[in-house]
Amino acid sequence: MSIFDKFTKKTDDQSAIAEEVVSKPETAKVDIAKKDADNKKEVKNDVTVKIVKKTYGILVKPLITEKAANLAQLNQYVFAVANKANKIQISQAIEARYGIKPVSVNVLNNSGKTVRRGRDTGRTKDWRKAIVTLPAGKTIQIHEGV
Repeated sequence: MSIFDKFTKKTDDQSAIAEEVVSKPETAKVDIAKKDADNKKEVKNDVTVKIVKKTYGILVKPLITEKAANLAQLNQYVFAVANKANKIQISQAIEARYGIKPVSVNVLNNSGKTVRRGRDTGRTKDWRKAIVTLPAGKTIQIHEGV
């Protein structure tokens, strides 16, 4: 039954293959560890995406004016925010974006002005301003180089 001898007898080549198989699980563990490290990097990217999603549309821009620069000395920072944003959403957006939980948030509604260009009249848009007070000793670098 020489046909079945192929399957039952081990040759030197098969024993060498068996040794390689034994050594492969070690490399597989290393590959798994590398994949875990890659997954951790992907998780960090997911966290930044969540922060961007949470702050997107809430904080429009920081307002950089002389008055805002003076308020920065009192740990108060001024932001233009979305018209429909409330104080809680603004506070959460500041915490997600800068990592500092605000002490208080004050909101002001600014109405747009009527403007003219020649005989055509128009109106600038309404906008909302938030003055965010941070805890003592905490700062945000917004007014650098101003």
